[in-house]
Amino acid sequence: MNIELRHLRYFIAVAEELHFGRAAQRLNISQPPLSQQIMQLEQETGARLFARTNRSVQLTAAGHQLLLDARAILQQVELAAARAARLHRGEEGTLRIGFTSSAPFTREVSDALFQFRQAWSQVHIEMQEINTRQQLDPLHDGRLDLGVMRNTPLPADLNHQLLLREPLYALVHWAHPLADEESISIRALAQEPFVFFDPQGGTALYSEVLALLHRYQIKPYITQEVGEAMTILGLVATGLGVSILPASFRRARLTDVVWLPLQEEDALSELWLVWSATREPTAQMKHMMQLLQRK
Repeated sequence: MNIELRHLRYFIAVAEELHFGRAAQRLNISQPPLSQQIMQLEQETGARLFARTNRSVQLTAAGHQLLLDARAILQQVELAAARAARLHRGEEGTLRIGFTSSAPFTREVSDALFQFRQAWSQVHIEMQEINTRQQLDPLHDGRLDLGVMRNTPLPADLNHQLLLREPLYALVHWAHPLADEESISIRALAQEPFVFFDPQGGTALYSEVLALLHRYQIKPYITQEVGEAMTILGLVATGLGVSILPASFRRARLTDVVWLPLQEEDALSELWLVWSATREPTAQMKHMMQLLQRK
């Protein structure tokens, strides 16, 4: 069959008017082409759709059924076109974001997510907690749209933008001798037992903090290696050691943990927004990127 949408529109007009002249006027075309289109539709369907006399035009049983179906088809086409437009504008669809464990504790990120939800409530956001290095492959092959991660070497096919630069803090138990200090030098931790990330975990904070310690000739005495920052906080709260984490984790309030500013000016950590350089950003991505970059 070679039935086009215009055939259905012309048919509906005639079926509703039951008069070829009025239908042609409604469609803003002349009557002969309209009659020709209806004849083509009857040929394509192999059914007589109208019972015509010199005085009247009536729908046949086949015509009644086609009218119901034609209306449904055109309505579905309109819905499909409207949804495609909404997807194009970023008002619907899915946005897949990878994030490190610290990202939700960062005011800039949490505020942007809240504002996105308020503005584009029909977009489904898939948040995947995944460490920095494990985000790289999904961003490369399209399983993630955006990544929020700590600074790390990136392949050439990924773009990044700095979201924020935040200070690193020392974490000690409330009963630790350093707990009453307003701030400390990182060298004060040189002989302390460290609770820190597992080197196989893939978190960029592991390399970042170790590099900071090495710049000050400190080889940390690591007694506990764990996979998650929240576990580090929990173990420091039990007095099993000290640690160093970005300031954003202070929003996870633990009464037994004291956060001490580090005096070294380079005791900083960067949070990046990362996306593919080889794929065109979707409208959903652009909306979120604008919110994050505004912060």
